[in-house]
Amino acid sequence: MNSENVVKQLRALWRTDRIIAEIRLRHMLVGLGLRAFAALIAGFGLLMLELSAYFALVQIWSAISAAAILGIVNFVIAAVLFVVAGRPPSGREIELATEIHGSAVEALQTEARALQSQFTGIVHHPLNSVLPLVLVPLITIIVKSLRKSRAGAAPTAGAAAEQS
Repeated sequence: MNSENVVKQLRALWRTDRIIAEIRLRHMLVGLGLRAFAALIAGFGLLMLELSAYFALVQIWSAISAAAILGIVNFVIAAVLFVVAGRPPSGREIELATEIHGSAVEALQTEARALQSQFTGIVHHPLNSVLPLVLVPLITIIVKSLRKSRAGAAPTAGAAAEQS
């Protein structure tokens, strides 16, 4: 497991989550703004249309039935506006961000599996993980002691040859 890869994947995951959240927030704000503007325009427009329709319907039916018909028409128009404003966001940005998010999650899962296999190996075979850590310094100590003993043996052999 490489901690650098984990950090890189976590950064990618965080950035893509932030991008996805910004895209969705932008879409929600635009939708909310459009809904508010549509409601304002619809309010003024419907007021005028209702007034004219009311005067026209009063001549045909009673005032109560004319008002009820106009109320039903208002609810239908409002429902259509809410359906149009509530459409899910579409676009390549959200698809790309979702794809990068998925690949970052997959990479993190791969790194987690590698860490789990290493941890399982350490638990099941503790000497396999400790042996390289102990073996390398032990070999260097042995090599140094052999060099010192050879270096110490060479001058003593030379002094013994001079005395004879």
